[in-house]
Amino acid sequence: MSDDTIQVTAPTANPWFGGFRKKKARTTHPFWVMVGKEMADHVRSWRFILLLALLALACVGSLYTALSNLGSSIKAIDAEDAFFFLRLFTVSDGSMPSFMVFISFLGPILGIALGFDAINSEQNRGTLSRVLSQPIHRDYLINSKFVAALIIIGVMLFALGFLVMGIGMLVTGLVPTMEEFMRFFAFMLVSVLYVAFWLNLSLLFSVRFRQAATSALSGLSIWLFFTVFYQLIVQLLVKAVIPTTILTQQRAAQYQYLLQKWMSILPSQLYSDATTTLLMPKVRSLGPLTMEQMYGSIPSPLPLGQSLLVVWPQLTGLIAATLLCFGISYLWFMRREVRAN
Repeated sequence: MSDDTIQVTAPTANPWFGGFRKKKARTTHPFWVMVGKEMADHVRSWRFILLLALLALACVGSLYTALSNLGSSIKAIDAEDAFFFLRLFTVSDGSMPSFMVFISFLGPILGIALGFDAINSEQNRGTLSRVLSQPIHRDYLINSKFVAALIIIGVMLFALGFLVMGIGMLVTGLVPTMEEFMRFFAFMLVSVLYVAFWLNLSLLFSVRFRQAATSALSGLSIWLFFTVFYQLIVQLLVKAVIPTTILTQQRAAQYQYLLQKWMSILPSQLYSDATTTLLMPKVRSLGPLTMEQMYGSIPSPLPLGQSLLVVWPQLTGLIAATLLCFGISYLWFMRREVRAN
């Protein structure tokens, strides 16, 4: 039976023409029924409302900072900036982070909050065995939880991004160009991908651990380690290998190259590199360049296609990490023995 089955009910008499007509009704696929139920549970929860309020406040604060410092920033850099609108997402005065930095900081919390109790809460309540006893495929459950949370994240981030853009248009009276809009759209897609990685990581812990508190603490511990402690450990290790007292150009380049390699495994670093290149078209490289590589280069903005080529390794890394976490959680869930309590 196909997904969109057309049910034909008994013919009913047409009072005007005396004939018969066939009433058609479409049935929804069970997977999308489960996705709708998960989305409704997310939207009605206090957790979602609090996260939405937190992100909205951060969005308004970053927008206020950007609009307050937009004029001085443009005068200091370029009076005829061709990508004026993109600065709404990157400009900051130091007192409050920009919209891009806010998403980098709060995005992992959003992903962890929507996925840390996806499976173990169902098992603790005893509803997991009831759902799996229904005539549906087993992987519908974990797939629907991921798809529902991903739709919620996408709608939330795109709504906040369009809110910033709309208020910026009303205040400045300018309209973004097609190049700026496409760069903004690519930036939001990368943001959804970045939050999806943390969602899959928390989903992995929800399959692995039976207690929701344990899975939540595991996700937050990894986020805190990558945000604070990993950078300190890497800097100490690199300084131990290459002492900073030796200031020759070759040693300094080796120091930067080694530091960049170790930092490139951080999801937040991959996201920061990708979004910085997309929102700042003048960024032509993400690593240290020699004088030979800089010779003859023209300091002009890159087209969107060239910027995507620059950040393609970062995007590939984020996609691979996301698929890896989801694949492991999918495998563990499919092999788990579920019994009724």
